[in-house]
Amino acid sequence: MEVFNISTSFPKEEKYSLTDQIRRSSRSVTSNIAEAWARKKYIKSFVNKLTDSLVEEYETEVWLDYAKDCQYMKESQHSYLMESYDEVRKMLISIINHPDKWCSDSPLTAHRSSLI
Repeated sequence: MEVFNISTSFPKEEKYSLTDQIRRSSRSVTSNIAEAWARKKYIKSFVNKLTDSLVEEYETEVWLDYAKDCQYMKESQHSYLMESYDEVRKMLISIINHPDKWCSDSPLTAHRSSLI
């Protein structure tokens, strides 16, 4: 919501470019996480959706840089958001690298458990 709130102050001429793009990508981060969670029974689908979320996270960072460089946001706002997205990125990468911790009901995880 912070990205949305900050983007309301962007110039009107950015409505269908930067404003739309930054809102879309930032919303996609969380919506892809929700979709991944709904698919957690299947590790490959879970990881695929989390990877989509990570891609959107990287895109959002690019748009935040553009917004800062165009002076549409304060440096302090940009720094705060980039630090927040840095944490999101780290969490996503950790989950992508260790999906079995999140997909305990998946057939693959159950098979691995029976081998131990």
